[in-house]
Amino acid sequence: MTELAWGLEQSQQKFIWVVRPPSNNALGSYFTIGKNDGDGTPDYLPQGFFTRTKDIGLVIPMWAPQAQILSHPSVGGFLYHCGWNSTLESITNGVPMIAWPLYAEQKMNAAMLTEDFEIAVRPKVSTTEEIVGRGEIEAMVRMMMVDKEGHAMKNIVQELK
Repeated sequence: MTELAWGLEQSQQKFIWVVRPPSNNALGSYFTIGKNDGDGTPDYLPQGFFTRTKDIGLVIPMWAPQAQILSHPSVGGFLYHCGWNSTLESITNGVPMIAWPLYAEQKMNAAMLTEDFEIAVRPKVSTTEEIVGRGEIEAMVRMMMVDKEGHAMKNIVQELK
């Protein structure tokens, strides 16, 4: 989550990020839930994140009306887990995707969207750190929003729409 936050910030592209706080299960033990720094940034995001991104980003806790957001004409891309409902919402709204599959059929969906339809990109996992680093996230967001490759994906998904 920290690398994703840094990557979004470093991209300098406007974003909406729906962030669910870590739960109190086994993974939640790595976080101090409920505390935040002076600008309201919770501990599970980089210190000062809200202050540094206040002009480019909006962080929404827990839930947002995804279909309504995706239908807005200013949305240029959608980073998501590759569930089928979200895939259909993105395509029917003409929004290219950054595919971040987690489990089950999501990996198959990601392969289809990136390799067959060419309307999504997938992050490269660092082999040394076994994570998707902030530089990779920054590059994907910038590619989606400002590069020719991103515009080509937008054209394809608009045609599918």
